[in-house]
Amino acid sequence: MMIKFEELNQQNDKITQLSNVLERLIQDRLTCDNPVVTDLFFQYSDEVKQHLDRQDKQIFAGLLASKDPSVTKTAKLFISGSAEIKRIFDRYLRHWCKKGQMNIDDHDKFVTQTEEMFAIVLKRIQDEVEHLYPMIRRVQSW
Repeated sequence: MMIKFEELNQQNDKITQLSNVLERLIQDRLTCDNPVVTDLFFQYSDEVKQHLDRQDKQIFAGLLASKDPSVTKTAKLFISGSAEIKRIFDRYLRHWCKKGQMNIDDHDKFVTQTEEMFAIVLKRIQDEVEHLYPMIRRVQSW
C-alpha cells in the first residue's frame, strides 16, 4: 500500500550525504564550475524532488483519510511544508541554474543560499524521522 520505511531512510541518507559533500565542494569558486560538482548538484536536486513527490503520492493520502484529527493535522503540516520547500527550491534553481548548468554570478551569495537550502531540507528530513515516521508507525502497521 505505502512506501517502505527502508526506502524513505535510504532516500534521506542519500540526500544528507550529497548535501554534506556539496557543502564542502561549493566553498571553492573554481570547484563550482567542475562538471562533476554540477552533476552532483543536479543529482541532489533530483533526489530531493523525488523524495517529496514520493511522500506526496504514497504517504499523505492515507494519513489524510485517518479519523484521528492529530494524524490529519500532522499530515497537513507536512504537506504544507513540502509545498513550501518545493516553492523555495524551484525559485532557488531558477536563479542559480540555466539550461542544465550552474549559473553562479555571485559566489558568496550562492554559497549562502545553498547552505540555507541544505539546512531547510535537512531540517525536513529530521522532522520526518522524529515526527512523521513514528506517527505513521503508531497508526498503521506497515
